[in-house]
Amino acid sequence: MISVKGGRDNLPVYALVRCLLFAAGVAAGQPAIGQQHDAANGLFLVAKPGLLDPNFRQTVVLVTQAPDFSTVGVIINRPTTLKLQQFLPDEFATGQYHDAIFFGGPVMRQAIVALFRADEAPAAPAFHVLKDLYLSLHPDNLRWLLAGGGATRYRLYAGFSGWAPRQLESEFQREGWYVLPADVETIFRRSTEGLWQELVQRAEKRPVRSDAPVPGNAKRKAPPEAGL
Repeated sequence: MISVKGGRDNLPVYALVRCLLFAAGVAAGQPAIGQQHDAANGLFLVAKPGLLDPNFRQTVVLVTQAPDFSTVGVIINRPTTLKLQQFLPDEFATGQYHDAIFFGGPVMRQAIVALFRADEAPAAPAFHVLKDLYLSLHPDNLRWLLAGGGATRYRLYAGFSGWAPRQLESEFQREGWYVLPADVETIFRRSTEGLWQELVQRAEKRPVRSDAPVPGNAKRKAPPEAGL
């Protein structure tokens, strides 16, 4: 787990910067390669009951793998009482968004991350998580959403979750997570109360196969250089 604040979480700083620059679409002044045209590879990470890390205790995290084999995503079951105006400059019109801001994870807690459905891939960089589902903290995508763009549904998060390459594998070895297929209905359900308990029960009734793909362990073709 990568975090901006906190003891051991400061160790993989370089991986955090790479992940962050890719997600934002900026890399040393050069446009980053958007993942929106890559194959969708989203999964749910469901915290096992014994996982006591306060950042992820009793959480469900929607994750996808970046081209550099980092894993990024958002916690989908931690709504907050925060207001969108607390995060964005005045230039953003926030009046059209009235839903809860969710806590997405410990990385960049003051950044707004958008998870949205759209029939076509967005113009600005975004992670292709599931069919017609994208994750992005690029400001152009956020402006597009808040202006009533072509998204059929979207949800906003404060911060996101991230793991450096192979870091998540060590957490699997410590048996910290269940892995389940992700689906849009679960992601956008109106109330997330009880969601963690439901998915834990589902995972324990149907154990994940040992050969099932997991984030951070997939074989993917290396992307072209993008100045990262």
